[in-house]
Amino acid sequence: MPGGPPCSQATYLRYLLGGARERREAVLKIGEFSQLGQVTIRTLRHYDELGLLKPAHVDPDSEYRYYTLEQLPTLHRIVAWKEMGLPLGKISDLLAEPAPMEQMRRLLEERQTAITHQITEEQQRLARIAARLQMIEEEGVVSPYEVALKAVPEQTVATIRQTVPHISQMKDYRCHELDCIYTWLRDSKIEGTGLELAIYHTVDYHEDDIDMEVGYIIPAALASPTAGSASPPTPPSPPDPIRIHPLPAAEEMATVIHHGDMWGVVNALMALYRWTYANGRVCAGPYRELHPHWRENEWLDFGDVVVELQLPTAKSAS
Repeated sequence: MPGGPPCSQATYLRYLLGGARERREAVLKIGEFSQLGQVTIRTLRHYDELGLLKPAHVDPDSEYRYYTLEQLPTLHRIVAWKEMGLPLGKISDLLAEPAPMEQMRRLLEERQTAITHQITEEQQRLARIAARLQMIEEEGVVSPYEVALKAVPEQTVATIRQTVPHISQMKDYRCHELDCIYTWLRDSKIEGTGLELAIYHTVDYHEDDIDMEVGYIIPAALASPTAGSASPPTPPSPPDPIRIHPLPAAEEMATVIHHGDMWGVVNALMALYRWTYANGRVCAGPYRELHPHWRENEWLDFGDVVVELQLPTAKSAS
């Protein structure tokens, strides 16, 4: 540049524009155009390859790209739409066939909704991190349990629900109920999903009259096969007290995995409840205990189990 570089970017832009006028040429080198458009040369080349913004002229010998001032509005539209989050494919469509005002408004409203949702999710993630930090401060140690939120769909289960008179009888009741369910599954030639579960309906802890349900998750098609489908025939009605029924879906399920001694599950459960209340949530249903791909009545080493605990939650109204 004659006389050295201008002292400011604004001065340089005026120099470029003025230089173009003085030369009475409607073309700019790719570097000059990138300065005017505030995008990198690499970006301009990328837009060229995608067909979004082709150079006005390409030198056949040097393959150097040249642009015109008339192309700046197009570049500004591309940059603006990209900053709004529109994908380049959609931008290409809009450039090829400008969208009516109503369609453009709808596109922007959709982006506005999506960004608002992203902000909400990030705010919730920040709140969970803050709660986690507070738990670490209060406990003085880092908990071995990490709680995750997920949506759980409705599932079909074969279960037995009974009241256990005393906690000392829990094992006998569970084993007997699971034996009944597995005998029926075997006799009915039903292949399960590999997920054994227990559901505790008792609201608070006590050692007497424990409302407990144990069972197995089975394919939904077994409960209500669709007409003409290749699903297995409906199994015979289970004998009492076995019941086939849908386990409700949960839009927000707090979950934690325990790996270790079976008697240590209580520690995971405590961590799950602490996390729930620390994150401004409340219980929205009974907690579930899942045994992935192992059966309680057949397992030999209860010092090494994998258990998933699930707790339906909802945001606290307060």
